[in-house]
Amino acid sequence: MSRILPAGGVEFEFTVPVVVIGGGAAGMVAALAAHERGAGVLVLERDALPQGSTALSAGLIPAPGTRWQRAAGIEDSPQRFAADVIAKAKGEPDPAAVARVAQAVGPALEWLADRYGLPFSVVDNFSYPGHSARRMHGLPSRSGAELIDRLRGAVEAAGIDVLCEAHVTALYADGPLVRGVEITRPDGSLERVGCGALVLACNGYGGNRALVRHHVPELAEALYFGHPGNQGDALLWGEALGAATRHLSGHQGHGSVAHPAGILVTWATITEGGVQVNAEGRRFSNEAQGYSEQAAVVLRQPDGIAWTVFDERIAGIARQFEDFRQAEAMGAVLTADSPVELAGLMKIDPGILSATLAEVDRLKAAGGTDGFGRDFAGSALLAPPYRAVRVTGALFHTQGGLVVDDAARVLDARGAPLPNLYAAGGAACGVSGAKASGYLSGNGLLTAVALGRIAGTAAAGVMKEERSQ
Repeated sequence: MSRILPAGGVEFEFTVPVVVIGGGAAGMVAALAAHERGAGVLVLERDALPQGSTALSAGLIPAPGTRWQRAAGIEDSPQRFAADVIAKAKGEPDPAAVARVAQAVGPALEWLADRYGLPFSVVDNFSYPGHSARRMHGLPSRSGAELIDRLRGAVEAAGIDVLCEAHVTALYADGPLVRGVEITRPDGSLERVGCGALVLACNGYGGNRALVRHHVPELAEALYFGHPGNQGDALLWGEALGAATRHLSGHQGHGSVAHPAGILVTWATITEGGVQVNAEGRRFSNEAQGYSEQAAVVLRQPDGIAWTVFDERIAGIARQFEDFRQAEAMGAVLTADSPVELAGLMKIDPGILSATLAEVDRLKAAGGTDGFGRDFAGSALLAPPYRAVRVTGALFHTQGGLVVDDAARVLDARGAPLPNLYAAGGAACGVSGAKASGYLSGNGLLTAVALGRIAGTAAAGVMKEERSQ
């Protein structure tokens, strides 16, 4: 239903200076930014309540050089962050695109805190793979649900119109110039709304099985842990309007979704010294490389299942996350006083699991590196009581998308901006390159918040320029 229709002769019920498609973090931040610049804004959300993939995440946003880092004694800078992003993706992302979001995200978080009261703090008690500084910021519950709830509250308090159950099924355009949108309501009725500028904040194509099969075939049959509304509308509209695209095979997977509970289990369970074993009780990879690339690795195990094994010390760190507390409450986290007892609960061979954990202890004690390349130097030994969660690999969201410039304007194949089209979050090409291994923790919300603010500001600025001419 991602159609482009000719705008000639179409009568719009009304026209809004800035229309934002999508009510996740990118859309809400874009709406706040455009409203602050004096533009009339309408957010269109297909669901009954704006949530998006943001609500399914841990709600953590990486940002360098913030006041929260300084208060915690953490040294960081946009340049250091950008270097980490590019290193994780092995040089694939456009350095200018990386610098753009690395420089914008810290000020965006402080703006959200100061203007709209979002109580961010920095996660200072563990590190994520690939980050050379502790720069993950979140709200008190460390949940994406709280992040989107607070952003929605800020939008409502600002008096910005949000139209829910409003599925945008077509754009009206004169050539590359977007004139308006077609909205399909739950009863099948249609509405046509004109716009001066359009911000695409409707994420990527993770919920479109055909597009995933085409661009990310290794995860074609994986559990999809993103929002079902992510059908690739922004990508398809953009391509139809002549937009350039990049890194369409890029994506964020996750190798630790509790199964069958369907709850995200924080990767702190690994980075703090936990390991993953398969149904035989054997380790099968360097788990510490990153949770995104681990998704496909887990799915290659028997029945696509693994067990994340850790201990009470690590569980104490993990409990700062609402998702982990929910997993414990649901009984997804097994507890035992010995590897043999734990193996019994897991229904795997106790001898193999005991030998596996003993070898991990030996490597930790010696500060050694295993055959998979994982360095255990400085990692604490696991101690009873032990914990284990049955997990699978999942696709969270795609990272490729429409190419944008420093103002989040969508560019065509020649590098020229389309007249009034902007993209943020998963609708835009991210900074993870073309592979799952290029995803640095937090890259999704990084582009949602940073590009969301840039896109909203620029879209409102275009409308001001037009009114002044």
